[in-house]
Amino acid sequence: MPESLTRWNFMGFAHTKDLKMGQISEEVVTQKELMVMPNMPRFFRENDKMTLSVKVNNVSDINIKGNSSIVFFDPVTQQEITGLFLGRFPNEQEFSVEQGKNTTVDWQIKIPEGMSAVGVRIIAESDKHSDGEERIIPILTNRMLVTETMPLPVSKTGTTEFTMTKLKTNNSTTLRHHRYTLEFTNNPAWYAVQALPYIMEYPYECAEQTFSRYYANILATHIANSDPKIQRVFELWKNTPSSEALMSNLEKNQELKALLLEETPWVLEAQDENERKHRIGLLFDLNRMSKESSDALNKLQKQQKYNGGWAWFKGMPESWYITQHIVTGLGHLDNLGVTEIRKDNKTWNMTKKAIEFIDGEMLQSYKDLKKYCDDKCMAKDNIGYMQIQYLYARSYFIDDVPMNKSTSEAFEYYKAQAQTYWKNKSFYMQGMIALALYRFDEKEVPAKIVASLKEHAIYSEEMGMYWKNESGYYWYQAPIETHALLIEVFDEVADDQVAVEEIKVWLLKQKQTQDWKTTKATAEAIYALLLRGTNLLSDDSMAVIQVGDMTIDPENDPSIKTEAGTGYFKKAWDGELVKPEWGDIKVTKKSNTVSWGAVYWQYF
Repeated sequence: MPESLTRWNFMGFAHTKDLKMGQISEEVVTQKELMVMPNMPRFFRENDKMTLSVKVNNVSDINIKGNSSIVFFDPVTQQEITGLFLGRFPNEQEFSVEQGKNTTVDWQIKIPEGMSAVGVRIIAESDKHSDGEERIIPILTNRMLVTETMPLPVSKTGTTEFTMTKLKTNNSTTLRHHRYTLEFTNNPAWYAVQALPYIMEYPYECAEQTFSRYYANILATHIANSDPKIQRVFELWKNTPSSEALMSNLEKNQELKALLLEETPWVLEAQDENERKHRIGLLFDLNRMSKESSDALNKLQKQQKYNGGWAWFKGMPESWYITQHIVTGLGHLDNLGVTEIRKDNKTWNMTKKAIEFIDGEMLQSYKDLKKYCDDKCMAKDNIGYMQIQYLYARSYFIDDVPMNKSTSEAFEYYKAQAQTYWKNKSFYMQGMIALALYRFDEKEVPAKIVASLKEHAIYSEEMGMYWKNESGYYWYQAPIETHALLIEVFDEVADDQVAVEEIKVWLLKQKQTQDWKTTKATAEAIYALLLRGTNLLSDDSMAVIQVGDMTIDPENDPSIKTEAGTGYFKKAWDGELVKPEWGDIKVTKKSNTVSWGAVYWQYF
């Protein structure tokens, strides 16, 4: 019989072999003559006071007198803790209930702090009858976990001071400290290197992705060979694949999150990034990178058409845009000092053919314009995104492939257009114009563009220097590529290293917990961050951080484990150790590289 106390209908049917039949129907009642029926809440909350009522039901044909009792116990240890809930009140009470009626028994209780659940056992018994019920009820905390955060962006040598005012001036009488956490990344430029596998392993075979694989492998080889310190980091990654350096940034600080990572929509992104990072050690193998770059170069040469252009995919017509993108990428590698671009005959011949193709496309656009334009029309703004990209791509190889007379005429026209109409172009296009004209020995307009860019820039202690421009679907609306190019502008045209470092902060901030979205964006960001050479990566100096009266020196403290390359570390203290003076933080750096960190103060 099921345990429910209710009325049941019983029906039976029987027959013999010679089809004699019979049936029965009866009513069955499952009940106890004395029943305890508590009115329990679904949960308790700390410090609540309440009346706990229990109904005692008598369905017998006599009056019943007896005792009722309530017992509270720890559901884990089974130890009785009734006194914590009832205080001075007794846990037993007498009851008297007439036949066929019910009565109530009440207890005044107060819910204590510090428990997650409690067991409640209620019993009513007389001489001949007894009943009881037991339940486990959760206890919700009356406190809220609050996480106060303060970023620690540092972009200069010396000591930078920070103050967490809420911790320093706190005078609450009910606050209870939970945890204080410090994390710091000494050299975030390594995030650019950690992004290389993204473009090394992108699966598609279009010309852009093939070039990206070549770009990533040959750049990684160049980086690894540039400094023994950098090569040692690659070896560490390869030999310790379980290192925290290879974990997704989303997975490093789960204890600081109110929700578990597994319960958020970013879990797939984190797992994917974690998977890619675990392959980094294998990807940065010099022999493998040499083979992969050679394979990608051979594919790229096969994809190049007879006239020097590349199509997006096999079977499509040549694309002026994608060819200029590849020429620009080859220019980036050449500018970074990757000698294979000019010394390898296959690569250099491929580059020159591509330059001749984009010269022809630019000349054709000029001829088409002249066909439908008179002198008045020609003086108007006729320079578009493709012509500006052409000037920028051509500026890397301006003296390497000579132009004929017709091409020079078209080139000079669009160069003059860029000088005249730069003001109504986007920040991305203005940056390309500034770099191209500067390399063509036109200094006045690039200086004006730099001044204008500075006026439109937004400055933030945490985010660095950046520009708000309309992002969209088209290549010339991409924010990552825009900021990567503007790093090149301020480095080459303005020689303003303060601005360069400030823009790097914004660019690296976009990589803190996410990808740079596309292979093209990733390639451009890596180029911009490594523009000043690989000495940025070889810097392994550690910041010394003063928290109140404590000194955290990861370089000389064996208890602090730092990541290879990034120099990331994290240290946490339990709540009972936290002091108000920990609101004062000083970060002292020896090098002039971008670094960042944060402190997290958690309390109830």
